[in-house]
Amino acid sequence: MSDRRAFSVAIFCRHGGEILLVRHKRLELWLPVGGELEPGETPLEAARRELREETGFEGVFPPGLGVDGSPPGLIGYEEHPAGSKGLHLNFAFVADVPSRELERRAGKSHAALRVWRLATAAQRRRSSEFLRIPL
Repeated sequence: MSDRRAFSVAIFCRHGGEILLVRHKRLELWLPVGGELEPGETPLEAARRELREETGFEGVFPPGLGVDGSPPGLIGYEEHPAGSKGLHLNFAFVADVPSRELERRAGKSHAALRVWRLATAAQRRRSSEFLRIPL
């Protein structure tokens, strides 16, 4: 594996018990809002920037979700091999957002923005597009 490292953030935006996920064009997956850290940026700064860039929201990152001393909203961390990028290190955050009304952003790698909602059992069996995460 390459010695390279790619640092990124994932932001689980929540509003009224629902979580916002976006459809990533290249990966063809539903993912939380997020992206890579810019040089000199902390994970929390990157999370705030990515949330603003991709949704137009200034979210509230609640304190006290992680271990003592962790940034507000931080709920976890994961890493995995990412091909030519080397090791991908991802910081996961939760942010409370004021609305489900999103600003469309041109030039993003998302086919669509969508808030996932609670689905019936039949819908969940037919489709992986519906999910409710109690964060």
